[in-house]
Amino acid sequence: MAGREQEWVDIAAKYGLKEDRLDRVASFWHTDSDLGIEVEVVADMTKSRLAGFTTYISTERAFLELFDRYEADGLVPPRPRRS
Repeated sequence: MAGREQEWVDIAAKYGLKEDRLDRVASFWHTDSDLGIEVEVVADMTKSRLAGFTTYISTERAFLELFDRYEADGLVPPRPRRS
């Protein structure tokens, strides 16, 4: 997100967010590392399930709940809601 800081300043002003410095809202090194990998990655949770970790949480639901919390805390702008 280097070079895009002013865009976040504008978004923060538009929506009255608590933080107008993007580097204080998120760190992008981890995402850059994950998305920048040049090999295929396969994640298999079979061993975890066999060890008793059987709870499942929908990825979509988890993200929506997280961003709803961030929105309520004034950290991100409101997301479009499904009708």
